[in-house]
Amino acid sequence: MQHDTHAEHAHHGHDHGHLGGTGKVSWRTAAQATLHCLTGCAIGEVLGMVIGTALGWGNVPTMALAIALAFVFGYALTLRGILKAGVDFRTAFRVALAADTLSIAVMELIDNGVIALWPGGMDAHLSDPMFWSILAIALAAAFVVTTPVNKWLIGRGKGHAVVHQYHH
Repeated sequence: MQHDTHAEHAHHGHDHGHLGGTGKVSWRTAAQATLHCLTGCAIGEVLGMVIGTALGWGNVPTMALAIALAFVFGYALTLRGILKAGVDFRTAFRVALAADTLSIAVMELIDNGVIALWPGGMDAHLSDPMFWSILAIALAAAFVVTTPVNKWLIGRGKGHAVVHQYHH
């Protein structure tokens, strides 16, 4: 079923603010886009850290894997929704890249920066409660910094505004 108007779309619980480059975007819309991005990033980062730890890798290769997987899972979550709308893979992949690259990059810079700069953060192991505490703080910081970035992007018809046209 396609929604003919934004008002009808909002009525069904999908209030995405004023998308399409008008500059008027709600903080709720930006937060939803950021939470979507954060989910993929968190999955990828934790998986990367688990794999790196299991393989006995050092901090740098483990962090590189975690960052790479954060991008993979961030893009994958967006791709899933676009492909579900019946879009071909090539177009969906381009949309995902356009929608998520800056958001994921900012998120990764902030959360990995917090972990790297936190005293003992890089030495905390998965079994250490300090690891999970620092990760939670790092992801929260990334959310706070990335939300205004997403608000700015969506207000210019970029970021998750690009994905919006495929949500029905």
